[in-house]
Amino acid sequence: MAEEPTVDEAPRFLTVAEVAELVRVSRMTVYRMVQAGDLPAIRVGKSYRVPAAAVDALVSDGLAPLADRRHAEGE
Repeated sequence: MAEEPTVDEAPRFLTVAEVAELVRVSRMTVYRMVQAGDLPAIRVGKSYRVPAAAVDALVSDGLAPLADRRHAEGE
């Protein structure tokens, strides 16, 4: 039988406010990124939680790919 993951191994999730602070953008920008599908998130009640791994990827890749994609879409 497979062992249950420990708390240390479980995925970490961040609030929208925590993501905004880490990436140095407004909370509204984070909400827009979630709504646009640029940042994965899950609903917990009325709020969102963003996987820490997704924020790490966003930071390591930079926001430039999002800007390039929006420019290509004519936004």
